[in-house]
Amino acid sequence: MDIPTDYTPRTGLSIPVITVLDREGRVLADEQRAAIRFVVQQGHGADIIFAAGTNGEWNRLDNPRRQKVFELAVEECRHLSGNGTPVEAWLGITGHTRAETIANLERAIELGADALVVAPLAITDVSNVVDFVAREMGAIFERHARALPVFLYENADISAPGKPLHLDLREVAELSRLDYVSGIKVTADRELLDAFIAAAPSFNAKHPFPIYAGNAYLIFDLFAPMSGLLGRVHDPTHRHHELPLRGIVCGPANMSPREWKRAWEVAAAGERALMDRYNEVLKWYSEICFFARGSGEVSLSIACLKASMAELGVITSDAVARGTPDFDPDERREFGKRFRALRERAAELVEPGWVSERASHPASGPARHG
Repeated sequence: MDIPTDYTPRTGLSIPVITVLDREGRVLADEQRAAIRFVVQQGHGADIIFAAGTNGEWNRLDNPRRQKVFELAVEECRHLSGNGTPVEAWLGITGHTRAETIANLERAIELGADALVVAPLAITDVSNVVDFVAREMGAIFERHARALPVFLYENADISAPGKPLHLDLREVAELSRLDYVSGIKVTADRELLDAFIAAAPSFNAKHPFPIYAGNAYLIFDLFAPMSGLLGRVHDPTHRHHELPLRGIVCGPANMSPREWKRAWEVAAAGERALMDRYNEVLKWYSEICFFARGSGEVSLSIACLKASMAELGVITSDAVARGTPDFDPDERREFGKRFRALRERAAELVEPGWVSERASHPASGPARHG
């Protein structure tokens, strides 16, 4: 079996790109490509496209639509890379069942994806995480005589009913010793992320096993320069190199890819003044996604990500999948006002050239369905 032993996981910004749908729930191929191009920003945005992830509504789609998104992501990333803008296509193969997940794995191998992402605890009929990743996925790789890099996905929000909320660190350590298991995405609070970072020395010593932070805002805390007992500022670049943190997986970057790319760069460099500036701006983008309903408040994050691309002319359809929380008409109009005002406000704080550009090749004309 051809095992990717020379694969080096990319550093930087991974964007779990939205899935562009029409009102009937069909994938719009041309608009999906446009969304990918937008978040890549001619090399000033995503380093990795994570297709069919949580922000891509994987749990609301059936396998034919997931696999159509796979095809478009691989094709578009290959085209961009071939034209001088290197970007990898990582495919979220997780399905609701083992059968769906294995079918997605097979298709990803056929397409020649750069890497795969799997959330074992989200699969309803997987009872043994190590057995599934090592034996069942391994058997598929053996049959194809080829393995692809696999990244585990830790996210309590998508764990299937009755499953543990979190991956067992001992099981992660065991899986890390498989040559094709190349790292992990951890969407969690600071305490749990720190637990994975602390456990990293127990992971595979034969090849790098990086961690990608799914709560991207944590970089402003993790990489903040630290003052010592005598008032000296510790060099944050040392902490960056010491941490196994290779990058961030950032859903909000669908609406602000350049800003998040730059935020990663200044955080990794420990540039405190710029870190504070980008932290402030990017929190504004999160805040505009909350709407008052009744006596409470609701976050319409995925609807907002899609609406932001529609506001910028990247896509024409901002429809969400059935079951995803959506705007009412007044909320949609309010979001448009907030988003336009925020971009003007952000342009005053963000460095020149780091406000996300509108679509250079916007979607237009008759819709092509996947």
